[in-house]
Amino acid sequence: MAKNGHPVADCDMHIFEPPDLWQRYMEPAFQYAAPIGLAESPRDLRIRMKWQILPHSGATRFVDRQPAAWHKEREDLYASAINRKWDPQSQLDAMDREGLDFAVLFPTRGLFALSLDSQQVVGRDGLKPNEAAAIARAYNNWMAGFVKADPKRLIGAGMIAPHDVPSAVAEARRCVQELGFRGVFLAPGCVNRTPWHDPHYDPLWAELQRLNVPVLFHGGGRTSLQSDFSFDVFDGLLQHHTLSQPVGLMTVAVSLTSGGVFERFPKLRAGLLEGSCSWAQWLFHRLDEHYVWLRESAPDLTMKPSDYFRRNCFLAVDADELPVKQYVDWFGDENLVFSTDYPHGDSKYPHAIESLLKLPIPESSKRNILWNNWCRLYDMPLTKSPTITTGARDTRYS
Repeated sequence: MAKNGHPVADCDMHIFEPPDLWQRYMEPAFQYAAPIGLAESPRDLRIRMKWQILPHSGATRFVDRQPAAWHKEREDLYASAINRKWDPQSQLDAMDREGLDFAVLFPTRGLFALSLDSQQVVGRDGLKPNEAAAIARAYNNWMAGFVKADPKRLIGAGMIAPHDVPSAVAEARRCVQELGFRGVFLAPGCVNRTPWHDPHYDPLWAELQRLNVPVLFHGGGRTSLQSDFSFDVFDGLLQHHTLSQPVGLMTVAVSLTSGGVFERFPKLRAGLLEGSCSWAQWLFHRLDEHYVWLRESAPDLTMKPSDYFRRNCFLAVDADELPVKQYVDWFGDENLVFSTDYPHGDSKYPHAIESLLKLPIPESSKRNILWNNWCRLYDMPLTKSPTITTGARDTRYS
């Protein structure tokens, strides 16, 4: 399935987990806190979490909010997967149709499954740390079974609950050493408003650095993690979605670079996914400028924020992101990766690779984006047959 003579890997392909996943996989002691997937339409991504439905109104069931002609076109496109109830074979069929050799898999409903603070919210219980950890374990156990359909091509990313750092460290270790996952993911929104550069999270960063797997930040719809980028004034998906995902990742980038995380953990890799890449030039120009101006506020840094970004971060380029040319001019092409975003509403599937190959950047840059940088992000050999070691067991990709 190689394109232009080289393999293609998706850094962020989505599955559509069954609505009753947590009812089936949550430990009995935590069944009362299990998220419930809603299914009013074939691609309803909402879940019921305790006392609310996530994502919040204004950013929900976006498929149903599109014009009828668009809706029918997308439903026809995904008809086979819908009929197969989004099973592993439908995932592999989609990869074949798009032309993907490998894909790292992320959730759909699961993007919102941990989006409650652990403290009380307006007099109602939040998500207790042990509940959040149980939700993550259940998803990871399900995903471990999903990728067994073809462990040569399907690669899991582990769900981590940051509500309790020791539990997050233990689950990250289990995901990598026992389940064979190649990274763990977090939502950009901060639990209990504790920023990612707070030393509170250092044990997690230390473990991920030791395990040599990336932390992957992935945005989604409107949730209860009310950070500065929540844009509550917007009640429509057009405004909210335009801003929230890139700005969420921008806050993470500022936190990890200027907050000293990459100074303390120089080998930690971070993937900032599904928020485009073309904001990075402006943001880091401004952040570097402020670093020079206000350097006394970050005395532990030994490099400019943009230098940490170049060294430690990877961004996912949208398949039709024309401004990527300016990004490559500014930062080069060594920390961009490719995502189809299948099967979400703004995905360019099944023409995502075709769209990226039309972008006005050098062929060598396209090769890096479609394959080489994915191998660097996920620590895979630069061959079409990478080998990963999972405990005492080798899993080969042929």
